[in-house]
Amino acid sequence: MALPEVKPGQTRIGWIGTGVMGNSMCGHLLAAGYPCTVYNRTREKAANLMERGARWADSPRAVAEQSDVVFTIVGYPKDVREVYLGEQGILAGARPGTVIVDMTTSEPALAVEIYEAAKAKGVHAVDAPVSGGDVGAREARLSIMIGGDEEVVRAIWPLFECMGKTIVYQGPAGSGQHTKMVNQILVAGTMISVCEALLYGYKAGLDLNTVLKSVSSGAAGSWTLSNLAPRMLAGNYEPGFFVEHFVKDMEIALNECRRMNLALPGLALVHQLYVALKAQGRGRNGTQALILALAELSRVDWKPQT
Repeated sequence: MALPEVKPGQTRIGWIGTGVMGNSMCGHLLAAGYPCTVYNRTREKAANLMERGARWADSPRAVAEQSDVVFTIVGYPKDVREVYLGEQGILAGARPGTVIVDMTTSEPALAVEIYEAAKAKGVHAVDAPVSGGDVGAREARLSIMIGGDEEVVRAIWPLFECMGKTIVYQGPAGSGQHTKMVNQILVAGTMISVCEALLYGYKAGLDLNTVLKSVSSGAAGSWTLSNLAPRMLAGNYEPGFFVEHFVKDMEIALNECRRMNLALPGLALVHQLYVALKAQGRGRNGTQALILALAELSRVDWKPQT
């Protein structure tokens, strides 16, 4: 199967999923000079991209018919399956030699299934989930974890460089998704630690903004502490990454654990706390809203810190 030669102004990009992160990611490719065709379930969420020159298509299939490389970043594995394998999906419209890249956090087994289905049609499939949230997407400094055939990944590397700073090839199909599960397990553990630490300081009567000056740059420092703790202190629970999507990610990881006969009790605990947060009507908040569920456990009247 021939590989595309990636060049601005020539390589036609398809983009499916223009939400919190996908909109910025596609925007970087437009800014780099790549012609883009976009699709999203809610057309209005792609309006700003079309104002910048992107073309609209009425289905994933129509996107694929007009593209050399198609990127997707959607919500859930069921959405990934429909977008790729449905009657109006990408593989129904992709020509031999097309490269398809799923950047959704999804199931490793589904990534392999899509890879095999694509290969049967002469299409190259790559799984490349990302980490870095809305800020990383806006600033083009995402971490991108990539699975698939290495020669295919190298061929489209310049496109990844438009969106991310830490770009690592992990291995064959599904390896990107497995790596993202490692990332999410780390995030889950760090998030609960940050929330518990802030609640401790709050209950002890400390000035938490001052506390952060002491602890953010030492051994306790982390991306979550530097980026999300200030949002918690400000009472800002707007999503960089939705609670309901993080619940989905942890469930994928726990399912993989069951398959591998692996016990991760810490992950299971954080998952249950996020399920409680979602049940409280906060599924569309950012993941930093976990502090509210933990505060409720001890009847702590958590309020923004001025």
